[in-house]
Amino acid sequence: MQVSVNGKLYELAAGACYGDLAQAAGAQDALAARQEGRIYELFRPIAAEGEVEMLRFSDPDGAMVFHHTSTHIMAQAVRRLYPEVQFAIGPADAEGFFYDMQLEHQLGPDDFPAIEDEMRRIAEADYPVSREVLGRRDAEELFREMGETFKLEIIARLPEDAEISVYRQGEFVDLCRGPHLSRTGLVRAPKVLSVAGAYFAGDESRPMLQRLYGTSFPTQEGLEEHLRLVEEAKRRDHRRLGRELDLFTFHDVAPGFAFWQPAGTTVYHELESFSREVQARFGYREVMTPWIFRPDLWQTSGHWGHYKQNMFIVESEDETVALKPMNCPGHCLMYAETVRSYRDLPLRLAEYGPLSRFERSGTLHGLLRVRGFHQDDAHIFLREDQIGAGIEEVLEILRVIYGTFGLQYRVELSTRPEEYLGERALWDRAEAELAQALDRAGLEFRINEGDGAFYGPKIDVHVIDALGRQWQCATVQLDFQFPLRFHLEYRDQEGKAQTPVMVHRAIFGSIERFLGILVEHFAGAFPSWLAPVQVRVLPVSDRHRGYAEAVTAELRAAGLRAETDLRDEKLGYKIRAAQADKVPYFLVVGDREAEEGTVSVRARGESGSEAVAREVFARRLTDEVRARRLELTAQKA
Repeated sequence: MQVSVNGKLYELAAGACYGDLAQAAGAQDALAARQEGRIYELFRPIAAEGEVEMLRFSDPDGAMVFHHTSTHIMAQAVRRLYPEVQFAIGPADAEGFFYDMQLEHQLGPDDFPAIEDEMRRIAEADYPVSREVLGRRDAEELFREMGETFKLEIIARLPEDAEISVYRQGEFVDLCRGPHLSRTGLVRAPKVLSVAGAYFAGDESRPMLQRLYGTSFPTQEGLEEHLRLVEEAKRRDHRRLGRELDLFTFHDVAPGFAFWQPAGTTVYHELESFSREVQARFGYREVMTPWIFRPDLWQTSGHWGHYKQNMFIVESEDETVALKPMNCPGHCLMYAETVRSYRDLPLRLAEYGPLSRFERSGTLHGLLRVRGFHQDDAHIFLREDQIGAGIEEVLEILRVIYGTFGLQYRVELSTRPEEYLGERALWDRAEAELAQALDRAGLEFRINEGDGAFYGPKIDVHVIDALGRQWQCATVQLDFQFPLRFHLEYRDQEGKAQTPVMVHRAIFGSIERFLGILVEHFAGAFPSWLAPVQVRVLPVSDRHRGYAEAVTAELRAAGLRAETDLRDEKLGYKIRAAQADKVPYFLVVGDREAEEGTVSVRARGESGSEAVAREVFARRLTDEVRARRLELTAQKA
């Protein structure tokens, strides 16, 4: 059998497993393997010849596998301590895991050390993990004997032809799809984090279960660094900073919708203006479409059949209407209003209007998960021969915008889901076009099997913040289906009707979500061009008010966001307030400054100040803002 890792070919005996390949390739730290988009345990036989990717803890999928086995270790530990426990579901991701369980004893922080100690004993025992496929009847008999009623319900909900697998480690056995580690000894640093309530299958009519959260690492050092970052993340939490910096608030009367304070509205508009400026360079034209439509539109687009559960439906005057969750159907209507020529393409339509999607109340999370939002949304209508250049152009916009914030990012190509519109051949072609564009742009990417939109494959972009966390933001979708469903046409050089192709794209994703990410990335200390107040003038005493107000007026005349702190407080208090408000610059003005026509400049985070002619400072800060610099440079030339 011939298989390769990183392009290097290995000859293995028939029946060899992925662990044999990892050993041959010198990948001693491999946790699992990925082949043709599917993840396999190292103890599984190699599925086919071809390229294999070894997954490590640094890979999100590798960390997911690590945490998946950690979930079972935690469940095994809980069962040893509380034999009467019944388990429901226990998913994992790259950050950690949880397990929902029914247990009469109410777990709390005092119980966590005992669970962690038992988890460490299970790891030290280094049990091999094995997988077994059972027939439905055998699986039901096994979990009936174990008294696991939730597992029996899960089995009952599986399709008749579903493969039912169980995983064993020591005395513990669990219903699970996997994938898992090959042994428990790899999980050397477990941590139980918290416990919360949850309903089985989200059914509020069922008894409340306990959801036990945890995380784990291959080393204690890795766990300690993670816990440090968790504390730092709490300090940067955008919900807390949003209140402290008076950017935005939320109220129960409008769950999932933000109330933007003046400072937050300023930052919001700066983001929107920046997006408009960049898009204008690339020939985008802005439009505005209604935010309520009759179902006919959503039936044509396919959303009524594939997305209705995520839409707000309104009954009014014996008529059903829906608030729009996206702009693309409206843009298709606008395209169809005019006879188009091949010379008119590409046509780039952009919109920043309000959108709303129904998100369950339990999933709402500040600006990061909302019901009401705005996107830097755009749709590009192309000829087929323009697809490659069109996608590359969007990738360039993405590079420009993310580069301005100093954000690194990683890219996924999300392919055809199980439920999709159109012919498979068109999907294959669309996926190939996106992959080729990414290759030409020099962007490495991984395949995210089955996570495309129902109408087309997409490029998903995950930005990486200052703490190394990844946030899904931009999406670029290539769509052959909407133009067909809306009967869109253009006339080619011979006057014949042709069908265009459509690209859906948003770079921020939603402005709300992106702003929440930026608050945490910058810990509320925005660069000067984005800060709601760019400079604050602090008079030393009442007799310096007039000069302070004159300086502020000049700064405002230069187009800068400046304010004067005229509160009846001591200078030290005003300085501390400016620092707490994370204002990029504050200017102290007293007798000497008023006499010499200068300002004493201090940049955020700096302890020293510099006396500068006020017009010089205004020019420096104007240059800094115009260039959208990330660093504060106006204090010193």
